[in-house]
Amino acid sequence: MGYKDLKKKKWFSLLTNMYVLVLSAFVIWMVFFDTNSLLIHLELRKQIKGLEKTQQFLKEEIANDKKIIEKLSDPEEMEKFAREQYYLKKKEEEIFLIEYEDSLNTKD
Repeated sequence: MGYKDLKKKKWFSLLTNMYVLVLSAFVIWMVFFDTNSLLIHLELRKQIKGLEKTQQFLKEEIANDKKIIEKLSDPEEMEKFAREQYYLKKKEEEIFLIEYEDSLNTKD
């Protein structure tokens, strides 16, 4: 099979067409090598999705914190919070911390 036989094939004439060559070179350049390539767009899209998940999580945390702040505007709630979270006490009180066996770090 020589070059003359190869030139007569339909697929060879189609692939050696100047427009097809230029178009395929352009597509390859845009997909892989350009600064705005398809690969970079896919990576950026993945980062955007991650940031949107983080944003949603932080919005939920802000909503929870706002609820806690509203609760703490009441003096009784603030006292309860201080006792539970920071183990604060009044002058004449004693605090007993009760730990359950399943919460202890013991190595047997």
